[in-house]
Amino acid sequence: MTVDDTGSGADADGRVDPDAAGGRADPYAADPGEDPLALRLEGLILGAERRYTPFQAARTAGVSMELATRFWRAMGFADVGQAKAFTEADVLALRRLAGLVEAGLLSEAMAVQVARSTGQTTARLAGWQMDSFLEGLTEPPEPGMSRTEVTYPIIELLLPELEEFLVYVWRRQLAASAGRVVQASDDEEMVDRRLAVGFADLVGFTRLTRRMEEEELGELVEAFETTAADLVAARGGRLIKTLGDEVLFSADDAGVAAEIALRLIETMAHDETMPELRVGIAFGTVTTRMGDVFGTTVNLASRLTSIAPRDAVLVDSAFAEELIRSGEAPASEAEAAEAAATAEKEGEEPPTYRFALQPMWQRPVRGLGVVEPWLLTRRDSAPA
Repeated sequence: MTVDDTGSGADADGRVDPDAAGGRADPYAADPGEDPLALRLEGLILGAERRYTPFQAARTAGVSMELATRFWRAMGFADVGQAKAFTEADVLALRRLAGLVEAGLLSEAMAVQVARSTGQTTARLAGWQMDSFLEGLTEPPEPGMSRTEVTYPIIELLLPELEEFLVYVWRRQLAASAGRVVQASDDEEMVDRRLAVGFADLVGFTRLTRRMEEEELGELVEAFETTAADLVAARGGRLIKTLGDEVLFSADDAGVAAEIALRLIETMAHDETMPELRVGIAFGTVTTRMGDVFGTTVNLASRLTSIAPRDAVLVDSAFAEELIRSGEAPASEAEAAEAAATAEKEGEEPPTYRFALQPMWQRPVRGLGVVEPWLLTRRDSAPA
């Protein structure tokens, strides 16, 4: 909710005149065009009345209008002019963010980033939850009640449980992220890290959008995203984001990323409802910002995905070298055979490898010069 820098409509003691401020005496009395149920739902979810215009909220929090506006815009709130739209919780949130800046714990730019990343993430989560819960719990609606009428009691029941669960998951994710940060070898690696980054892309998705009904397409995308998310998490990777027909994931270890990629291919191949899949992975320095990843390594992984054969995984030379260095794959099948023969002659166990790498033709890739892709496969037919 952003703002105008006009007067507050408050007297010298800070009391607000609803008429002077352009507000309402009853915070849940609907303005023309506002749905009364929507206002009731807002009151239920926020747990507080609309009391402040943007100017009043900023002044009460002790924050300049300019900084308050930056925070609200970063959180994704809509412009409300000078309507009364803010609660005590909004004032407290402003005060906390500004307090972190004043205490030197966050720079102003970082505080805005915190607001933006939190706003973007929770906006998507909230939208998905409302769509899913209403569809699943009120279809068909109870006898004599519309879906709109059922919404309020559903949210009333779910709200406290979902709030507790959200905090729990956030703490678990924060603990995992903190663990990765403290294990970084130096301060620079905390921001610019060496990671394996992979894209998995559904083949022919554009054609599917022209043939399938919207509901069918939505179900396919949700099934793909759910399967990918589960596989990435179970194997120790991190799902960075989903883009409908494509997912972006990362892993600290090349072997983990290789296993995720091949598992994705194998799982989708056994699902007749799914299109074919192609995956591209690159290994190298990656810049992380707001939960996303950027840099040449990410761009290379994307390009490799676009040229990968159907139901196959292409990796770059740095990823191949990392697999060879860690003993996950031989440099060549000839080298693997030679090592096995030497081990047998000496009465030792031959080295075992999880993956195989086959060099492909070098080719120019737009914006990245000439690259040498490698085809990644398993060394045996059975999944590890």
